Amino acid sequence: MPDLSASPPTPPIPLSALLADGDLGLRRVTGPRGEEHSGQREDESVDVHWVHTSEMTDPYPYLLGGELLLTAGVQLTDAHADTYVARAVEAGAAGLGFGVTPVYDAVPPALVAACERHGLPLLEVPARTSFTAVARTVWRLMAEARHRELRRTTQAQQGLAAAAARPDPVPAVLRQLAVRLGGRAVLFAPDGTELHATSRAPSRAARAGLARLAQVVRTGPAAPTSATDTTDTADGGHLAAYALGGSDGLVLGVATDRREAGDHTVAGVAVVLLSLLTAPHQGAGEAGRSAALVRLLLGGTPVEAAPLLGPGPWTVVHARGGDTPFAAGALAADLGSALVESDGSVVRIVTDREVSARPGWVLGVSGPAEPADLALADARAGRALRRAEATRTPLVRHREAGFAGLVAEDEAAAHARTRLAPLAAGPPALVETLRTWLSLHGSWDRTAVALAVHRNTVRQRIGRCAALLDADLDDADVRMELWFALRWL
Repeated sequence: MPDLSASPPTPPIPLSALLADGDLGLRRVTGPRGEEHSGQREDESVDVHWVHTSEMTDPYPYLLGGELLLTAGVQLTDAHADTYVARAVEAGAAGLGFGVTPVYDAVPPALVAACERHGLPLLEVPARTSFTAVARTVWRLMAEARHRELRRTTQAQQGLAAAAARPDPVPAVLRQLAVRLGGRAVLFAPDGTELHATSRAPSRAARAGLARLAQVVRTGPAAPTSATDTTDTADGGHLAAYALGGSDGLVLGVATDRREAGDHTVAGVAVVLLSLLTAPHQGAGEAGRSAALVRLLLGGTPVEAAPLLGPGPWTVVHARGGDTPFAAGALAADLGSALVESDGSVVRIVTDREVSARPGWVLGVSGPAEPADLALADARAGRALRRAEATRTPLVRHREAGFAGLVAEDEAAAHARTRLAPLAAGPPALVETLRTWLSLHGSWDRTAVALAVHRNTVRQRIGRCAALLDADLDDADVRMELWFALRWL
């Protein structure tokens, strides 16, 4: 099934919202009937991310997942109905809307039976309603939902900022966060005890789940900076834990009855505020960073100040994106760092955590660097960000060439065998194609002529090489490394 994590930033809408629109006149033929389950109507769990109209016999290649698939059944037959519905479900379709004109006067019974068998919601689109009208209504409802989400997050940001200015800021921020999310907020100490918590008590399973998630984001230098889970208790619920940026093990835990659009953004603002508010209680690492800043302000050189940051290794991140005033701080907190600055266009962060892609951001990441080499790492992160933007890639890492100087022939051959070992899993022609393509400076046409194959075959083989080697073949350093490796293989 397609990955819905690639869905657009606009929030989805429940299928029930379309059914409730009187102007459309849609009728539910099969699917959830809206029975109550733990206070939530079942049909509201069916989310529509977009609309797609197709009269193809097999919809699978044209769906990304989450669509309301609209069809008039131009090529649909009773014998083909089950296969059609099965493929739509496999592609992740949210539901099927069937127009009763001009091909059919009613929804075919075979299609109804297939949808019931595979659990795909089926809606009848009346003759007076065009597919364009359905799509327009979906986009309108999405825009309204997005507006509500932005208004909610803005109000939450204002409320959290006001709470941070109170005489008891940490408990006040936790209370405000709990009110905004409709749940319980907890600040965990490094040993797992609750330092502060709002009064609403979750179930025993939820408390245990929060403690477990707090341990997940606290364990080891490569631990994630956030984690989420959905409880499997009878009353359900959503759990989330966030490591406070720059802290020595402080973790924010949140338990809510359900997750709503904008919850992660609101929690991110709270993480930034709590990271700042708890800074005086953080450990020697934070004190060392403050000392490094003081050293620089008093005339020290970067080489003198760098050792105060700690042993490292450190990674420099250049980022572009974010659409709120707190976005830079929230990203830094998500990456486990308080070392962040922004010029209004590019955010620069220094962290000792492993960096992965973040929704809504384009990231350029340097390789690990010692404190004295952070200036070089900063330049490399900048180049990586420009390459990420040029290739429309969420994250690009700087990669060392690997052959900066002369090396012994036996060492070079050993390195070549190791570097090119992943290609052994593919067809033998991959190595020769890569060698020819690199020798011809990446020319698809000249490589195709040299190998007597179609240029699309060359593209497919080079793409397979890039995947197996986990390498960015647009990077000149990577090409140079692979060229020398092929020569020494």
